[in-house]
Amino acid sequence: MAKDIKPVYFQDGVVKMVDQTLLPGQWKEREYSTYEEVAEAIEKMIIRGAPAIGVAAGYGVAMGAREFAELPPDEFRVKMNEVLERLAITRPTAVNLFWAIDRMKKLLVDNNELPGKEIAELTLAEAEKMRDEDVAINKAIGEHGHVIFEDGMNVLTHCNAGALATAGWGTAVGVIRSAHRKGKRLHVWVDETRPRQQGAKLNSLELAIEGIDFTVICDDMAGHVMQQGLVNVVITGADRVAANGDSANKIGTYSVAVLAKYHGIPFYIAAPLSTVDFSAKDITDIPIEERDESEILGLVSGIELIGGVKVYNPAFDVTPNELIAGIITEKGIARAPFTESLAAMRDSQ
Repeated sequence: MAKDIKPVYFQDGVVKMVDQTLLPGQWKEREYSTYEEVAEAIEKMIIRGAPAIGVAAGYGVAMGAREFAELPPDEFRVKMNEVLERLAITRPTAVNLFWAIDRMKKLLVDNNELPGKEIAELTLAEAEKMRDEDVAINKAIGEHGHVIFEDGMNVLTHCNAGALATAGWGTAVGVIRSAHRKGKRLHVWVDETRPRQQGAKLNSLELAIEGIDFTVICDDMAGHVMQQGLVNVVITGADRVAANGDSANKIGTYSVAVLAKYHGIPFYIAAPLSTVDFSAKDITDIPIEERDESEILGLVSGIELIGGVKVYNPAFDVTPNELIAGIITEKGIARAPFTESLAAMRDSQ
């Protein structure tokens, strides 16, 4: 039976997160009572997905304010700057992280003269507001986006962009969820998404919970199922979208977009407007996080026996805007020219 998923929330004085590194085999909520613990959870991918990272960072700031609330005002401000700086270095590609930090920074500046205890209450209330807003935004994305699907379609996804990647409901998977709940029968091809297998582990879990028909495939099978005429539309999330629509998402997304273009299949991005970095003009302004080589080496049994193996492990790639049919946001579906359509959505807020 379908149920709503809460990957990150505050309860009984602690931040609770579903440990996504254990899924799908074990559903375990972990508790975090300090900002450093929250920062480490983001780095270790206990929580993942740009919107979820942003909400978690908001809670991290709130936990920092609670930790240092008793300090004298000058010391409190110094410590809160340290909190902001620490959270900012956890995942450099996910722009929602910096959106959340900037939002909290403004709150701290605007309430600079208040005692630490009051600021702690305000930051927690703001983090809770961010979580609730994210769920509402995702549902709005679903309402705008479900129209891209017709009953009986085959949909291909890459990486997880569901409730687990957000504060709830999801972006790309949220659009699929919205279509399903409106009675549209869909079949989803779930890219495994190497090296961490977020598609196979997380998307498949969410689709199973929702009761949506799906099939897991290895990433290098995407072109084959397209060639066989078994894909009608592709939809993914994004971790950062430049002002011109160039979109960073989990490594392998660019390849899927190229394949979709070749086969005449529309490729969509689903993301909140907070994921659009209007200060980034295009692909050249999007930083790409590189992760530890162990993520790759751990996949190949016996590779350590070779010795001197070099590993390149970028966590994301960028899909140029000309490969994207539309970017689905809470304000509607932006289409080319994206520089104009995305800016118009921003200005309408």
